Amino acid sequence: MPDAQELESYIRRKFAENVGLTESELFAEDLTLAALITRSERMTNSVDLMEAFARTSNGLRKDFGLRVRLPALSLDTPVSKVLAVFMGEVTNPERKSA
Repeated sequence: MPDAQELESYIRRKFAENVGLTESELFAEDLTLAALITRSERMTNSVDLMEAFARTSNGLRKDFGLRVRLPALSLDTPVSKVLAVFMGEVTNPERKSA
């Protein structure tokens, strides 16, 4: 089982890949989800964003056997909050592994 730092690094990298931005573009400015959609050439709407969340969650399941379920997040949510939600899910002892 990877430690929390490894999981955070993985989530940051995979989410950035899935939205088509670099980690520094995404996390240094703590973009909101709406700003992320605007800046990414891969994103045209919130459905694309949900697909990026799903691909990141699927990567966690496939690579680490961790099941992640994200709540609905508004478009004014900063990516730091999204990362915190992901981390809460993967470090929650009540969660079930895939």
